[in-house]
Amino acid sequence: MSANAESQPQIEVLLERHLDDLHAYVRKNMDAALAERESCADLVQSICREVLDARGDFRFQGEAAFRQWLLQVALHKLIDRRRFYRARKREDAAREGDFSASWRIEELARLARTLLSPSGEAMLREDLDRLAGALDRLSETDRAIIRMVHLDGLTHADVGARIGCTEPQSRGRLFLALARLSAHLRH
Repeated sequence: MSANAESQPQIEVLLERHLDDLHAYVRKNMDAALAERESCADLVQSICREVLDARGDFRFQGEAAFRQWLLQVALHKLIDRRRFYRARKREDAAREGDFSASWRIEELARLARTLLSPSGEAMLREDLDRLAGALDRLSETDRAIIRMVHLDGLTHADVGARIGCTEPQSRGRLFLALARLSAHLRH
């Protein structure tokens, strides 16, 4: 490895460094229709996952160039999601009247549990095994922060106090951990 390659920061470090800018950019550029359907946090996580997936194509050319590239990825994500929901809205309008019930995910999960067949239970177990395998491929730090926030219900302030970082750093670390988990689940 060349000395130049060794001095280049890892993409995860760059993402963490620019996470606040990414959040601000997405929040500022989300329109109301998109904000009704997706949270800023989910969009940022999705963008982080795309950036991590594209790490092989990225060539570090400085902090400013990385920030510009990151915000360009974010812009494309926002445009794509707006197009998706506009197309879906047109499809929904064409089907209006066919099925107008709006179901919350919690209600659907309860219903699914009552209806699962043995093969459905097996498929659910397979999905859980995939999730466990993806979690096993994460670092201990990533697993710990996911566990503390999503399983133990700790706030980011509490997580920060436990692992010795600030609340925003805890949020950033969780976003990156979830993006890596998502990437492992897709492969």
